[in-house]
Amino acid sequence: MSRKALITGVSGQDGAYLAAFLLKKGYEVSGTARDASMASLTNLDVLGIRDDVKMESMALNDFRSVIHVLRKVAPDEIYNLAGQSSVSLSFEQPVETQESISSGVLNLLEAIRFLDRPTLFYNAGSTECFGNADVPADETTPFRPRSPYAVAKSTAFWQVANYREAYGIRACSGILSNHESPLRPERFVTQKIIAAVCRIAAGSGETLQLGDIAINRDWGWAPEYVEAMWLMLQRDQTDDYVIATGETWSLTDFIHRAFSYFGLDWQEHVRTDAALRRPTDIRVSRADPSKAARELDWTATSKMGDVVRMMIEARMDRADRRAGPTA
Repeated sequence: MSRKALITGVSGQDGAYLAAFLLKKGYEVSGTARDASMASLTNLDVLGIRDDVKMESMALNDFRSVIHVLRKVAPDEIYNLAGQSSVSLSFEQPVETQESISSGVLNLLEAIRFLDRPTLFYNAGSTECFGNADVPADETTPFRPRSPYAVAKSTAFWQVANYREAYGIRACSGILSNHESPLRPERFVTQKIIAAVCRIAAGSGETLQLGDIAINRDWGWAPEYVEAMWLMLQRDQTDDYVIATGETWSLTDFIHRAFSYFGLDWQEHVRTDAALRRPTDIRVSRADPSKAARELDWTATSKMGDVVRMMIEARMDRADRRAGPTA
């Protein structure tokens, strides 16, 4: 029989790529949304898998709803990718961020304990939890969160660790660095940059407004990162892993690569605006994924420059398809 996977947040970037990955592995994949009949499943459409994913309505902040869906689907593996996913938005919606991330994880873990089935649980963590990391952070590095988003992710991380140790639930967290793809919405700065660069190269004449471009991050390729999620649940003993490329670049470097693709000088088209800065931000994020390489045999093959190129080419290809054939 096929293994069953349940993905919360299946309509997002990671959820869609993970669903496609698991379907290729022969899984029966179910996804959740607060109202499955009204959910936007555009990313599943883009990947051509919408009809292959069974949708269920589930409110993560409602324990009875969670119990109902887990009983109905009876998944072998649960991948929790739901919750408010924008660091910037978390400063405006800290309560919603905390509830959607940490309360949702707690309800899922408690439902697994209550139902007492052999269910594997993956939770999406974040290197944002480390805060500033001048030295590459690994699984033993203390958390120093600097945003409501990172505080919520830190809470969820320790809930997972507690249920694994106290109740023997096979659960883990992937502590993921920034990972991008064409499925990113434009509220994320990487996609905002890519979209603007393509328009400027096409002659829009606009100026790209950004906040702090001196920040440093580790940018990877989302389709590769979902494989690491799956690998974590295939081990006999679940554990937490940092997933990253191991390379850190400034946002200025990212911008430079994007404009250079079209032979443009970014300084002629970009302006910074203090109003776009976050109240607190991480200056430098560095991550050490050596444990994942050693124990999961997973390493990132696409680095920042590859990510920029693939995002641009995907956007241009989509624009060409929309334009249709020329006479």
